[in-house]
Amino acid sequence: MVDILISLGGVKTYFVHEKKLLGRPCSWVKAVDGVDLDIFRSECLGLAGESGCGKSTLGRTILRLAPVISGTIRFMGQAIQNFGHRAMRKIRPQMQMVFQDPRSALNPKMTVMQILTEALRINPQRNGKSDLESAVELLDMVDLRPEYLFRYPHEFSGGQQQRICIARALATRPKFIVFDESTSALDVSVQAQILCLMRQLQKKFDLTYLFISHDLGVLEQVCDRIAIMYAGKVVEVQEARTLFVKPRHPYTRELCNALPIADPDCRQVFNALDGEVPNLVNPPPGCPFHPRCRYRTEECMQRMPDKEFNNNHEGWFRCFHPLNVRNNERNMNESFVGSWRPSDAHGSGQCQ
Repeated sequence: MVDILISLGGVKTYFVHEKKLLGRPCSWVKAVDGVDLDIFRSECLGLAGESGCGKSTLGRTILRLAPVISGTIRFMGQAIQNFGHRAMRKIRPQMQMVFQDPRSALNPKMTVMQILTEALRINPQRNGKSDLESAVELLDMVDLRPEYLFRYPHEFSGGQQQRICIARALATRPKFIVFDESTSALDVSVQAQILCLMRQLQKKFDLTYLFISHDLGVLEQVCDRIAIMYAGKVVEVQEARTLFVKPRHPYTRELCNALPIADPDCRQVFNALDGEVPNLVNPPPGCPFHPRCRYRTEECMQRMPDKEFNNNHEGWFRCFHPLNVRNNERNMNESFVGSWRPSDAHGSGQCQ
């Protein structure tokens, strides 16, 4: 039986968009709108989607950094959606976050030693070590030298700053870490180093990751499963290898078709989606993707599809007209010049 670390049930996070004359809200931004999602222990779950679909807000909602309007958030079997500040202080050391921009996430007036010491003070399992010993140990975990402790954040490169952020997240010995676009601002070579470091730390400390990114190629490399989010809703969850070969939701297929192929001899033709990203203040009724979907019917416009599991129960999707293998293969041939098929290996394709 799979051990579920975090379970979300109908989670909603709304933000006030407009207020009436007396200050009462009259419209809301539905950033996260009824999300059901399970995160298994020791896995890396990827979360992908277009900009503005609610990925970062969902990560913050899980950590209770964004308001929960309704729904349940269970962490290690304990419902935390209604916890107050005092109760959350006991949970927060076990749940950490690494933000997208390390430069703005680090206090420029504090040295690395002060940044790590601040995090160490809330660690309930320090084992009697001094602040200096613990800080040196944290830097060693992320492959940084001890003399860096007395430098300021602006003296480091972007990759080194992100390593410091990871070291700070590890200071409390967490069980769950949210990586919010943590490699998108880095060079490709530095990005690969950070991803390798994340894998090593996950195996060493038995960590569970939620990796948020708009880059499906990166998610395919590092994630066990990938969840696809659109307009505040999760529309598909599949194993990483299966998602790129047999996507079931039309939106997932469009994202996969937008991936560039690293082959100069393969001329790639991108078919842009029709329409625009829906307004989260007034999202469309029914399936949120139906205004841009070529397979939409009246049923899609009236109600949201129920969750439907794949035959092997490796994942699920929400669509009245899911794609089958034949549809996916036809779309691949139409989208690319040449006969292209995704390979069994992660992150590669070939053109014949």
